[in-house]
Order: sequence, then structure tokens, then C-alpha cells
Amino acid sequence: MSIFGKLFGGSKKKSSDVPAENRGVHMPELDLPIDEKFTIYFKKNGGKFIYCDSEDEVSLALKNIVEENNWQDSSFFHLDDRLERKFASEHLKFSKSAQQSTVFFTTCEHLIAQNGSILISSNQLKERKMNELPDNFIVYATTSQLTPSLGDGLKSIKSKYQGSIPANITTIKHFQSNIKEEDFLSYGSTSKNLYLILMEDL
Repeated sequence: MSIFGKLFGGSKKKSSDVPAENRGVHMPELDLPIDEKFTIYFKKNGGKFIYCDSEDEVSLALKNIVEENNWQDSSFFHLDDRLERKFASEHLKFSKSAQQSTVFFTTCEHLIAQNGSILISSNQLKERKMNELPDNFIVYATTSQLTPSLGDGLKSIKSKYQGSIPANITTIKHFQSNIKEEDFLSYGSTSKNLYLILMEDL
């Protein structure tokens, strides 16, 4: 043991030993599997996470979210007709009016493990800004949408859409009102009460 170790009571803790909730912004990246890293940062951001490995579990998760928040009579705003068709049997009140809805029900482009954020674009938002949407979000995503970093997510979008890259690309990572950190893709966004239903597809 070095003299510093003897003087100060043992070796230093590795940065990866520090609990996620106590980690500072400038601490080194966690060396963890991509799904575990995303989950840690997503929860740290204040998001609510539900993992499902079957369609039945997805239905149950959605039902529990609705009951937990008393949203049985609330309108669910959506911009993707595939969601309305997929969840038609859940007896949700789908709406095309954001102003008259309590919840925004959406998909996403990617889930970013680097910081626990959700990458979305005009495919989900059309031309709308975040502050024009309801305060409550339910995001339906799959494990194949997990990506290590924001750069990887943007590269994937560029590769997937090639000549018709979607506009209005932004990240959501403000899931509670006391989180102030911003970056160039989340600048100007507002905090959202967000549930993520993550379906295993790998």
C-alpha cells in the first residue's frame, strides 16, 4: 500500500463504485452494459421505467399507468396512427388535439444510454414544440432502439432515413422540474412527467 493509502485509510474507491444517484456530471462514464446504463441514468433523470417481455405485459403496464394516474377519462394525444391501431383494445380515448389531452402517447427514435435521454424527431412531433404538448408522456419503445451515445443515435437516424432526414430532432431528459442541465438538443424544452414502456425485441 502506498504512503497515501496508509495515511488516509486505504485505496481510493473507483468511480464506478459511486452510486449513480451520487455521481456528478463530470465523473467518468459508467462501464456497464448499455441497457443497465440507460436504466440508471433514465431513473436518475426522474423517468418512470417499465420493462416488458410480452405484449400482455405491455397491456398490463399501460393499464397500471392509467389507473395510477386516474387517466381513465383522459384523452391521449398521438401523432402516430400505428399506436392507435396497436392499442385499440386498451380502451384509451385517443385524440388529435394536444390542447384537450392529458397525455402524449408516442414512440421515439432512440434511447440514449450515455445520459438516459430519449431521442425524438418530427416523426413523433411533426412541427410541434415540446411546450405545445401535454405535461404527461407515455413513450413506447423497444430494446433494439437502445444506443450507446447521442452521436450514435444521430448517425443511426442519418443512415436510416438517408435522403429524407427528419427535422425537429431533440432529446427529452427533463423528467422532473428540479433538473436544470441542458444541452444543445434539449435547450428550451420543458420538464415532462414521463413513463417509458420498454418492450424486449432482441
